[in-house]
Amino acid sequence: MNTVDQQIEQFLSAPVFAVAGASTNRNKYGNKVLRCYQRANRDVIPINNKVASIEGLKSVKSVMDLPDTVQSLSIITPPHITEQVVQQAIDKGIKNIWMQPGAESPSAVKQCIDNDINIIADGSCLLVILR
Repeated sequence: MNTVDQQIEQFLSAPVFAVAGASTNRNKYGNKVLRCYQRANRDVIPINNKVASIEGLKSVKSVMDLPDTVQSLSIITPPHITEQVVQQAIDKGIKNIWMQPGAESPSAVKQCIDNDINIIADGSCLLVILR
């Protein structure tokens, strides 16, 4: 098993990222994580089924609408939604998932492990790592 540092390195090596739970509200973590990717000059796609764009980026309605170039997915959703997002990510072939603190779900983590997805769900925060 890889160390958390190795898991993070693998996650961050993806060419394109997506944020499930992206928000137009700049005070919410779904927006802060999206802007963090932007500040780090990473290609990122917001996922939000209610708005067409966030922070100047065209959003998609679900994980299933992401281009195949997305290999890493940040999840900032309530745990019961995280479980649905993870199932979509498995179906889509996403290789890396980072559940931000508060989004973790034991069953979603198990789904990732059972499907050989590189999962970060130990309380590590992308905002800390990329800043």
